[in-house]
Amino acid sequence: MPKKIAVAINPAASFGRGRNAGHQAVGLLRAAGLDVVVLEADDYDALRRAVDVTLAAGVEALVVVGGDGIVHLGVNALAGMDIPLGIVPAGTGNDVARLLALPLNDTGAACRRLLAALETGGRRIDVGRVAAGGETSYFAGVLSAGFDAAVNERANSWRWPRGKSRYNLAMLRELVSYRRITYTVTADDVAWRQPALLISVANGQFIGGGMQITPDAVPDDGWLDMFVVKPLSRLSFLAVFPKVFAGKHTSHPAVEIKRVRKVQLDAESVVAYADGERIGELPVVVDLVPAGLWVLA
Repeated sequence: MPKKIAVAINPAASFGRGRNAGHQAVGLLRAAGLDVVVLEADDYDALRRAVDVTLAAGVEALVVVGGDGIVHLGVNALAGMDIPLGIVPAGTGNDVARLLALPLNDTGAACRRLLAALETGGRRIDVGRVAAGGETSYFAGVLSAGFDAAVNERANSWRWPRGKSRYNLAMLRELVSYRRITYTVTADDVAWRQPALLISVANGQFIGGGMQITPDAVPDDGWLDMFVVKPLSRLSFLAVFPKVFAGKHTSHPAVEIKRVRKVQLDAESVVAYADGERIGELPVVVDLVPAGLWVLA
């Protein structure tokens, strides 16, 4: 009997291109002999409910088609479970797909990689766990709190422009009014006050569609990488920013990366995002679930 898998499609991914990629992926997976249950919905909450119902009914894998938003849905549906997550990247950022070195902008190649992983069994990676506002959620890549989260907040409020340029323009707009933040940080039971532009807690390397903020982060080593950018002038920030895409910023004196197991972040009126999805205002407590996610990669 063919393996039964669920394919969850985000039709809004990459401003509508996710639907076409999703239907193409379903066709390729069915042609390979898989029994595919297709899950689509017009809003995130309805799709999440459909995923939960389908997992409870029994499938051998969940495949998500879209960007980091639907990957975040899949991670939270499967963290700690013995059902693997497959990813067909079709979003704007695709930072978790980059973390797993999956093919980007090529649905056929992504499906071939997924089918090969179904045969070999895939791999286990760590997963970040966030406690905030009485709720627990999970992420595969990076949690950010500070300037980059504020940029996400602004970019998500715009309908134009589309693509990566929207994030870059939102960053420039946010830079005009952005202020430094004084955080209270507790990392592995050591507490201090930290003035900074932003703090991120990373299981992977990428945010913002390919910025390598923590280029040495490894998603299966049992550690989180805490990334701190200390206060900078606007001109200094703009000078160092282009280096982030190549991971060449880590020698800058305002940048600090520290390996940790558990972090608590608190600051007034600061919002946290994880894998590009809004978590809520600080405080947050972040730790790691070693080998907490089975991925088809």
